[in-house]
Amino acid sequence: MQSSIIIESWQATLERDGYAWLPEVLTGSQVAAVRDSWHRHRERAQRDSQSHNGSLLQRDSGELYGARNLLRDWPEGIALTLQPQLVQAVREILGPQAGLVRGLFFDKPPGSSWALPWHQDRTIAVQSNAEPPPGFSKPTHKAGIPHLEAPQPVLSQMLTARIHLDAMAGDNGPLQVIPGSHCSSASEFLHAGPMRELACAEGAVLLMRPLLGHASRNALPETTRHRRIVHLEFAASPTQIAPLAWADWRELAG
Repeated sequence: MQSSIIIESWQATLERDGYAWLPEVLTGSQVAAVRDSWHRHRERAQRDSQSHNGSLLQRDSGELYGARNLLRDWPEGIALTLQPQLVQAVREILGPQAGLVRGLFFDKPPGSSWALPWHQDRTIAVQSNAEPPPGFSKPTHKAGIPHLEAPQPVLSQMLTARIHLDAMAGDNGPLQVIPGSHCSSASEFLHAGPMRELACAEGAVLLMRPLLGHASRNALPETTRHRRIVHLEFAASPTQIAPLAWADWRELAG
């Protein structure tokens, strides 16, 4: 009797586990173009750091490990990451009105690593957080932009894409996730199931629900590799958080 193998779709995996991989979204040359664009932006921003209102994330030693406000500060780089396969995937999950609302950059440079404890991504960037409506809480400002913690109904209609500009493996501080924890509360997600440590090739995109429990450990001291990621957050519509407004909104071309 011939056996059959059922291959689960990435959409079904995302629904069940809270994350799914899109492999080979960017080619090697496209990854190189994003890296080159980032390098040019970083050099400009470091020369004129005051104009970026603290959007560059640097250690006291001056080592850069990330950046905020990329939709405003690095639009040319964001455009390079929005490949048709990624845009199509976002629309399949969030619908035809989906748009981009926030962009971040993370790096774990060799010799200057960092780690993150277990958490869920609950914070969104808004135009004003002076009078949070019911369900929104914990107003803060990050790099000059108002932020709030959003309620579960808002976060469940959002999607994060992590575009990997380097291969991710055990030596360069990979992401760790708890599959299925996107369906759990802030007080319970750590108990949703066993942890998985993720790996991928450069050019892959990890789709995540914001409430997926995740963490990352330090890169190994002997690694010579970066772990550079463009982190993009998408929402289902420009009016999703009314009466609040997104700090930034970018329609998806194509």
